[in-house]
Amino acid sequence: MNQPNQAWPEFLAVSRADMEARGWQQLDFLLISGDAYVDHPSFGPAIIGRVLEAEGYKVGMLAQPDWHDPESFKALGRPRWGIFIGGGNVDSMVARYTVAKQPRDEDLYSPGGRAGYRPDRCVTVYGRLAKQAFPDLPVIVGGVEASLRRFAHYDYWADTVMPSILEDCGADLLSFGMAEHQTVEIARRLAAGESIRTITDVAGTCYLTDFDHLPQRYAECAGFRKVASDKLAYAKACRLQMDNQDVVTGLPVVQKQTEQYLVQNIPAQPLVRSELDRVFALPFTRRVHPMYDEAGGVPAIQEVKFSIMHNRGCYGGCNFCAITLHQGRRVTSRSAESVIEEGRRIAADPEFKGYIHDVGGPTADFRYPSCAKQMSEGMCQGGKKCLAPSPCPHLIITHTEYLNILRRLRQIPGVKKVFVRSAVRYDYLIYDKDESFFKELVEHHISGQLKVAPEHCSPRVLAYMGKPPIEVFDHFKERFYQLTRQAGKKQYLVPYLVSSHPGSELKDAVILAEYLWRNHMKPEQVQDFYPTPGTVSTCMYHTGLDPYTLKPVFVEKTREGKAMQRALLQYYEPKNAQRVRRALELTHREDLIPLLLGSSHAPKSAQKGRQTGHAGRRPAARGAKNAPGRITLTPWKGSEHGKKTEKKR
Repeated sequence: MNQPNQAWPEFLAVSRADMEARGWQQLDFLLISGDAYVDHPSFGPAIIGRVLEAEGYKVGMLAQPDWHDPESFKALGRPRWGIFIGGGNVDSMVARYTVAKQPRDEDLYSPGGRAGYRPDRCVTVYGRLAKQAFPDLPVIVGGVEASLRRFAHYDYWADTVMPSILEDCGADLLSFGMAEHQTVEIARRLAAGESIRTITDVAGTCYLTDFDHLPQRYAECAGFRKVASDKLAYAKACRLQMDNQDVVTGLPVVQKQTEQYLVQNIPAQPLVRSELDRVFALPFTRRVHPMYDEAGGVPAIQEVKFSIMHNRGCYGGCNFCAITLHQGRRVTSRSAESVIEEGRRIAADPEFKGYIHDVGGPTADFRYPSCAKQMSEGMCQGGKKCLAPSPCPHLIITHTEYLNILRRLRQIPGVKKVFVRSAVRYDYLIYDKDESFFKELVEHHISGQLKVAPEHCSPRVLAYMGKPPIEVFDHFKERFYQLTRQAGKKQYLVPYLVSSHPGSELKDAVILAEYLWRNHMKPEQVQDFYPTPGTVSTCMYHTGLDPYTLKPVFVEKTREGKAMQRALLQYYEPKNAQRVRRALELTHREDLIPLLLGSSHAPKSAQKGRQTGHAGRRPAARGAKNAPGRITLTPWKGSEHGKKTEKKR
C-alpha cells in the first residue's frame, strides 16, 4: 500500500456534487456499505475506501442505498473498474433481529440509531441490485457478512442451511477476512485491464467455477445439498473448513454449491506491523459524515471515536466466536509509535475531553502470535486451544509492550485517563508471572468496571465453549479485588454470561445460578446463545454434534427450556420466580429454593424447620464447597457486583 503524498479531501465522495468538487467525471471504484458512512478505522468500509484512495484511485461511498429502488445504485454513476460491497461491521441479520428473532427497535450503525435502513441479508440484496444496475461490471463482496457466509451455512433466522452467499448474491468474487491485501491486488489487476474471470488466484478470496477448472490441490468438503440434508456431513465440513484457515498449513477448500463449485483460496497473509501502521496513518476524519447531522448522527461512533485499536486476530479460539473464520487466529499488532501517534491525534481533537475510551481489539491484551512455532508451522488444528483448558507450554505470555504503550499514552498532554474497555483475556493475564500490568490496569485503566468473559461455570459447558475452567476465573477475580482494595478503589467486574449454549442442560444452568448466588452476583443483562454464521458453536447448535469428536451434544431449542435457563441467570428477579422454581424442581434441587427465591418460596418442611429455631441459619446448598464431583464455589469476598449495572453486550 502506498503512502499518500497529496492533499486529502475530508471525506470520501458520497455524491455527484462531491465528485464535481474534485473535478471527477467518473469514479474508479464504488463502495457500497450496509452501515452509514463513518470515517473511522473501526469501520471496515472506511478502511477499504481509504486504502483504495491511497493507491491513487477515485473512490466513492454509497452507504445504505435504497434497496427498494435499483436506480439508487446509480447515484454516483457507473464506476470505471468495479464495485466493492460490504454489509457493515455486523451481520445484517444480527443488526436487525434479536436472538428471539424479533425486530430490533434500533440500529446503532444507522442514522439516528433507527432501524430500517438496511434490508435482511443486505450483501445478497446489494449484490443482486448492483449487478442489475451495472451488469457488465465486476462486483466483489466482502466484510463480516460475506466472510462468515462464504460456505454453505446454517442460517438461524430461516432455520435452514443456505448455499454460499457468493452464489446467492450473484457477485463475481468474495473477499474474506481483513481484506486490505486482497482489495489492493484485485483493484490493480482490474485497473490494468484484466478480466474478473481470470482473477481466481488471490489469497483470501473465493470464486465459483466448474469441475474442470478446480485447482490442482485442495481439500473438499461435502456439498451444499449434502450438508443441508445430513447433519453429520455438515459437522465434518465445519471441521475441515476450520482446519484450513491457517495461512501456513491451510489448503484451498472446495465445496459444491447448487451447480458450481465454491473455491476458497488459502487465507491472505495478515498485515505485518508496518502495513498496519500505514493503514491507521491514513487520514480518517474519525467522524460521522455530516449528511447524518439532521438525523442525529450515527450512535456507533460514540464508543470508538476516541478509542484506539492496536491489534487484530485472536488465538483464544472460543467456539462461539467468529473471529477464527474472519480475522484468523494469528495476532498481529501495530507498533508502539503508531499507537502513540494516534493518541496524539486524538488529544488534538477539539471535541476530546481527556479520556481515551479504549486501547484494545478482539482481545485487549494480545500483542504477539501465540508462539514462535506458529509462524513457521502454523496454528495447531483439530480444535486445540492455546489457552483452554490449560495454557500451552509454548504460549508467549507477556504484557510488557502493551503496558509500555499504556504508560506512554497516559503521558500525552491533554490525556486525563486511558481506559481498557475491550475484553481482557483474564486467563492470559493471570498466567503472567509479572503482575506489573495487572496492578497498573487496576490502578489506572478501569473506568469503574472491567469487562471479562467467564461465560459460564459448568465444566461441561465451558469445554463446549472452548473456555478455561471456572477456577481460573475465581483466581483472577480474587486477585482483582485484592489489588482493587490495595489501590483504594471501588471497581467491579462485569462478567459476560451466556445461557443455552450447546451442551448446557437445565442442570448446568442451575449450577450457574448457584454459583452466582454464592458469589453475590446479580447480572442485570444476560445473553442467550445467538447462533450466528461461521462458528463452531453454531455448528453444534444446528447438528447436535461436536465437529471435532462427532459425539452428540445436547442443544436446548424449546422456548420454555431456554426461558428457564435464562431465568436462572437472573434468579433474583420476581418475574422469574415461577420458572426458577420449576427448573429447581425438575432438576431435584429444591434445596436451592430458599436460597435463590427467599424463605417465602421454601418447601413447607423447610419453613417449619425455621419456625422451630433455625431461621437464623443459612441452609447449606447441596453440592456446596468441596463436595465430590462439584465445582468448588469460593465466595466472592468483598464483591459488590450485584449493586452495579452490567452494561449491555
